[in-house]
Amino acid sequence: MRQGFGAEFDLDTTYLDTAAVGLPPRHVAEAVRNTSEAWLSGALYPSDLDEPIEIARSAFADLAGVDAGSVTLGTSTSQLLGTIAAALPKGTRVIATEGDFTSVSYPFAAHVPRGVIVDEMPLEEIPSAAKSADVVVSSVVQSADGRILDLDALRENTRNTETKVLLDATQSLGWLDGFLGWADAVVASGYKWLLSPRGCAWMSLSNSLARELTPLGASWFAGKNRGDALYGLPMELAENARRFDSSPAWIPNAGAAVALPWLAGLDRAQVRAHCTGLADELRTELGYEPRGSAIVSFDLGDKATKLSDAGIRTSTRNGRTRFAFYLHNDSRDVHRVLDALA
Repeated sequence: MRQGFGAEFDLDTTYLDTAAVGLPPRHVAEAVRNTSEAWLSGALYPSDLDEPIEIARSAFADLAGVDAGSVTLGTSTSQLLGTIAAALPKGTRVIATEGDFTSVSYPFAAHVPRGVIVDEMPLEEIPSAAKSADVVVSSVVQSADGRILDLDALRENTRNTETKVLLDATQSLGWLDGFLGWADAVVASGYKWLLSPRGCAWMSLSNSLARELTPLGASWFAGKNRGDALYGLPMELAENARRFDSSPAWIPNAGAAVALPWLAGLDRAQVRAHCTGLADELRTELGYEPRGSAIVSFDLGDKATKLSDAGIRTSTRNGRTRFAFYLHNDSRDVHRVLDALA
């Protein structure tokens, strides 16, 4: 059992893999379990999830620094970004970060055959190159190694331009505090740092971008009045970003309705200091300069197997061992890693 930021985590190992799969605190897992048991016993009604779904939507808006009315929900980052990619006209130039997670770049690359232009650039060059593009799409924090996009420079260089900025916050939202409301879209999946079951994701849309999009997954759940949108035409969708909603995964959203408000209520500066402090402690002990990211990676060679032998959970990305430090971690985990590698 671990304690972290007032929550309990059912953990008896060293878990440093939140960048792959988030570890839910006990109260989130209990919400998922209760909903699953209601489903199992025939006591679950679709309307039971209406309020939790909106609670999660509002908490995402709080974490991202956007208005709840600008937030649409889906099941994955790529699905949500796909709606934007499908709306881009032939000849649109998209700049993507070189080596970014493919759920961010593939939705746009899929439209290259019809004339959308997608160019990759190193993360460090994205802010300076942004104004030459129609669209910039990038993760805020790189999944593979934890490098952080210079958001201040990107915002400044795209101010008063026609460039649309799309940010994937899947690897940042929860530990990296910061206002993202200036971007045209902010998307995140819930199953990593937002500590929710896989199957829920959210995306905010600026008014100007929303006007350019078609609700490709339009359904009753996106209806202006859901009770009147179950059968037949004409179609009347919600007037805000909810018009782009896909039908939600009920059980994952039951967990998100507990996880996201809890995360939004934490002292975000304290959370960031905690996570990056542990990651930088490991970097320093291994002979590297601090970097200020909760995700770090190293080329450990044959030593990497010592970690799994010691019961330490990490990931391998691009041939390097990746460590992700979050709320349940503490200095004991850093020392366990160092002891295993010694």
